[in-house]
Amino acid sequence: MAGSTQIPYLLRAARGEVLSRPPVWMMRQAGRYMKAYRDLRDKYPSFRDRSENVDLAVEISLQPFRAFQPDGVILFSDILTPLPGIGIPFDIVESRGPVIDPPVRSLEQVKNLKPLEPESDLPFIREILQILRKEVGNQATVLGFVGAPWTLAAYAIEGKSSKDYTIIKSMAFTDPSLLHEFLGKLADAIAIYVRYQIDSGAQVVQMFDSWAGQLSPQDYETFAMPYQRRVVEQVKATHPDTPMILYINGSAGILDRMSQSGVDIVSVDWTVDMAEARKRLGENIGVQGNIDPCVLYGSQDFIRDRILDTIRKAGKKGHILNLGHGVLPTTPEENVAFFFETAKQADKLLTVHA
Repeated sequence: MAGSTQIPYLLRAARGEVLSRPPVWMMRQAGRYMKAYRDLRDKYPSFRDRSENVDLAVEISLQPFRAFQPDGVILFSDILTPLPGIGIPFDIVESRGPVIDPPVRSLEQVKNLKPLEPESDLPFIREILQILRKEVGNQATVLGFVGAPWTLAAYAIEGKSSKDYTIIKSMAFTDPSLLHEFLGKLADAIAIYVRYQIDSGAQVVQMFDSWAGQLSPQDYETFAMPYQRRVVEQVKATHPDTPMILYINGSAGILDRMSQSGVDIVSVDWTVDMAEARKRLGENIGVQGNIDPCVLYGSQDFIRDRILDTIRKAGKKGHILNLGHGVLPTTPEENVAFFFETAKQADKLLTVHA
């Protein structure tokens, strides 16, 4: 175990230190591609049981840590987890995803939402994060995560996953005041939730606005970015030293705007060249990513070359190596292991393959 005074490697990168190699973790690293996870899922088929039972969530969070020693260990949870606390119940149906019934579509429903009280609504989150911090010590950084207001609103208003987001967009374009009221309440609840995660042990927090990439730039500036900023500003007011990461899927068209949310690091998907992302975001913003998850179906030489190419383009300051989205369920575990091994030897490999 590393000494108690050591700062975990990923946290050093998130704070902007120049490092010899980037820290590495994977979005969805705790999950379906691992046999250990599938065995546990067969035993406990309810997702909410797995994510809200302290022992199970800790075990699942630690599965990839034990197997691959990533530099980041992320809380096993779901972006919808805080919703019941504010009065929006949900269920997660295997193979269908989240279901919210009834969906939120009226001013009365929005006005009836409660403020989040995480100590009573989400006590398991504190326990999980506290145990993870003890378990990993300084060998890895413990990451928390939350959903962003637009994406949570999209789930709550659509009632489920969506391909075209017609219901929330119709609300945005016909009754924007209702949507803004809802987004504001969500932003305040999410800010409380982020602070609770940090107080419970999260050292870095990633905010997923997965569906904001479905917005035009002007609608992103109206309905997503101001509420991302509202979350970040409230968190930074009380926890100024905790780095925050923002991820949006399909973000190429709005990448430049993402830095205006106030986060420290922008997680880049694989549709943008990393060198271009660096230029577009500017030198004051860290970057995370951005290898196509399907690269992990390639040969080891191919995987290695893509890792080294991404690291060269990102540079030595403020880069966290990751995929541009979550690791896919059918990814060979041995390729995930190779990804982590290669990333951890990147400083030597860059010299050899210069």
